[in-house]
Amino acid sequence: MKRIFSTNYSAAAFNIAMLILRVSTGLWLIAKHGLDKLQNFSKYEPHFYNFLGIGSQLSLILVIFAETFCALLVVLGLFTRLAVIPIIFMLLVAAFSAKASQPLISKEIDFLYLIPFFVLLIIGPGRISVDGMMGK
Repeated sequence: MKRIFSTNYSAAAFNIAMLILRVSTGLWLIAKHGLDKLQNFSKYEPHFYNFLGIGSQLSLILVIFAETFCALLVVLGLFTRLAVIPIIFMLLVAAFSAKASQPLISKEIDFLYLIPFFVLLIIGPGRISVDGMMGK
């Protein structure tokens, strides 16, 4: 019972927690969002949000890059802090620009993804990652 209320943790517990956070969030983003956009590109492209006037097609390509390639780097723990930056940027654009006129509840998924990716930006991937094995 004493251990349940303790605030102490081991380095191994921290690294396993970071592994779980990284892999689960990254795979979920890929599976639920990235692959869907990649497989249904022609369906999404005509009505996709046109960010800063660069065009719907390029905006969609950049989102697919963030949701698949960058998320895969996060899962692997390779260049993790660098890889989460496009993901965070994409989620902020989705929440505050693409969905600006929508109620806060419709932005819930964006904020739920933002939290773990922001944590990964601050803390890093942990030792159980490619970055950790390379000593970065």
